[in-house]
Amino acid sequence: MIDWNSINDEGLLAPTMAKDFPNLPVVKSEGLFYIGVDGKKYLDFTSGIATENTGHRHPKVVAAIKDQVDHLVHGPIGIINYESILTLARKLRTVLPAPLDCFFFGNSGAEAIEGAVKLARHVTKRPYVVSFLGGFHGRTMGALSLTTSKSKYRRSLPVGAGMTYQLPYAQVSETPEGADPEVYWSQHIEKDFERLFNHQAAPDEIAAVILEPVLGEGGYVVPPRAWLEKIRAICDQHGILLIFDEVQTGFGRTGDWFAANSFGVTPDIMAIAKGIASGLPLSATVASKELMEQWAVGSHSTTFGGNPIACAAACATIDVMKEEGLVENARSMGEYALSQLSAIKEKHPVIGNVRGIGLMLGIEIVQPDSGEPNGEGLMNILEKCLHKGVIFYLSGNKGEVIRMMPPLTVDKEHLDLGISLLDEAIAEYEAELGIRQKVSVE
Repeated sequence: MIDWNSINDEGLLAPTMAKDFPNLPVVKSEGLFYIGVDGKKYLDFTSGIATENTGHRHPKVVAAIKDQVDHLVHGPIGIINYESILTLARKLRTVLPAPLDCFFFGNSGAEAIEGAVKLARHVTKRPYVVSFLGGFHGRTMGALSLTTSKSKYRRSLPVGAGMTYQLPYAQVSETPEGADPEVYWSQHIEKDFERLFNHQAAPDEIAAVILEPVLGEGGYVVPPRAWLEKIRAICDQHGILLIFDEVQTGFGRTGDWFAANSFGVTPDIMAIAKGIASGLPLSATVASKELMEQWAVGSHSTTFGGNPIACAAACATIDVMKEEGLVENARSMGEYALSQLSAIKEKHPVIGNVRGIGLMLGIEIVQPDSGEPNGEGLMNILEKCLHKGVIFYLSGNKGEVIRMMPPLTVDKEHLDLGISLLDEAIAEYEAELGIRQKVSVE
């Protein structure tokens, strides 16, 4: 029997791996809940960091995993071929925007990003890649050269080697008063690229532009559609490949199968992972067959990518999402949750901006007197939520944004429960500081 009170003192797990919030000892998960070692049920509004979109241990996904184990556990694709990987590719083609129809399967989001950038450079024969401030694309060395959500990820690591450039991400909350965000940020990004082209890298040297169509780790920032459309147009004008990092936004999270569908902007290459297999390690670099055929055979490979069991789970995941209408549920429940969160914002001085798309919702915690980010206050609130039995997670450059990402199976009853517990936790935090609510509670 593990002694959970002393397990971290043994030093078995690297602190950078194991000491995250809330580091909760659990024995089981079911549907919308984790069950702790103490038998307490915790409503999970993290979905394993936007991974278990079908809920924990969905019966059809579990059945598919068990069936696959009885037939084939490991398959180094290329050495052998097998049904689950081919079936998954066919199913993915039905939910991805055209012409994204060809797949290189890996194990993690970072691997999918590495593949996407490698493909872009291979096809274009150009050296540079442009990413955006606040973006998170992984912590492997190549992906890290594009990641700027927090400077601590890059500390003491000579990432990039002058091969990447960063531009500002559209922050709608910073739109000048009276300006139309769609127009303002569309013009803003055009000027940003013009400066980049004039002073740092000519457009014919840039292989790709990579971005999260909605910032994840960077604070759940939703950009204007026109901003993404302008980036697409600039890439088309200069023969630059556009890469969408849909690792977190994919598989229904935004209320569409992918954020590309939500915004009506299709990239040349897409990186997908997280929600693809309901918790099993799987990812894919996706592009058109035309692009993929330019990737020389053997120039990229994998031992474990596209594992038969993970692919079987992914096939079942897509079936469940279609059969149970989880994409539509994410859209309707997301709209409902955003309206409820906006309502509690009106009474809590420590809540700044509330924003989101689908079931990808962000709640800023700020200093009420200055509006400055308040990561310390956020952690206090998350601890109170945990004590009450609901798990949220953090995001944002200063750790100031509560990240709310429940499974796409969530209903109004459990949304109301989770949001009411968050409301209580924030009220308790404000009371401890002597902060008065902005309106009375009826």
